[in-house]
Amino acid sequence: MTFTQLASGFRNLLVFIAMIILLALPGCDSPAPPQNAEPVNEGKTTGAEGVIVAMGDSLTAGLGVAPTESYPAQLEKLLAERGLNYRVVNAGISGETSSGAKARIDWVLRLNPAVVILETGANDGLRGIDPKLVEENIEQIIVRLKQEEITVVLTGMMMLTNLGKTYVTAFNDLYPRLARQHEVVFMPFFLKDVAAEPTKNQADGIHPNPAGYQIIAANLLPYVEKAIQIASD
Repeated sequence: MTFTQLASGFRNLLVFIAMIILLALPGCDSPAPPQNAEPVNEGKTTGAEGVIVAMGDSLTAGLGVAPTESYPAQLEKLLAERGLNYRVVNAGISGETSSGAKARIDWVLRLNPAVVILETGANDGLRGIDPKLVEENIEQIIVRLKQEEITVVLTGMMMLTNLGKTYVTAFNDLYPRLARQHEVVFMPFFLKDVAAEPTKNQADGIHPNPAGYQIIAANLLPYVEKAIQIASD
């Protein structure tokens, strides 16, 4: 084994340990709404064409950055620049698993969204939760949203390779499978162009910095535009 391979393996181990520590953060599976997502007239805002809810964990909440630097805030600005006056609600809760996300669907529905961006499952994977349960949870969320005629943008996740090939394959494959089965708008990897990029992440090597969130918002933009078009038809 070369020095480069050893260094890479050590780095992956440090990242994995850091992510496990972060799972101890409060609010892991709370069904309570995030503090930075306040319903305004049950999701109807003056001058806005509609509401987009960004649902997820700390990657959506914007742990470690200012609220205006999170991806939902930056996405709202990008949409406005294109003449799409949508309010993007940051409904991220740090430490949340897919079970927690499923438990607060009723709150999300109260916001009367036209589109929901669903980013969940990373914390499940880090805890070694059975991918079948993760898939069931996400599927139930998608089905519930579609029953309410809400357009869904599902974002894929990729798990750390040191969790074992069998687990990683089962976890990574559940997202595209759900997207195909339920015909939702699908972004293959939420952290595309950001994961493992030191200049795009905070010191923990896990959570994006403002520049990283800017990339995520830009990468998400075409998928959200597609979802808006579907919701408008």
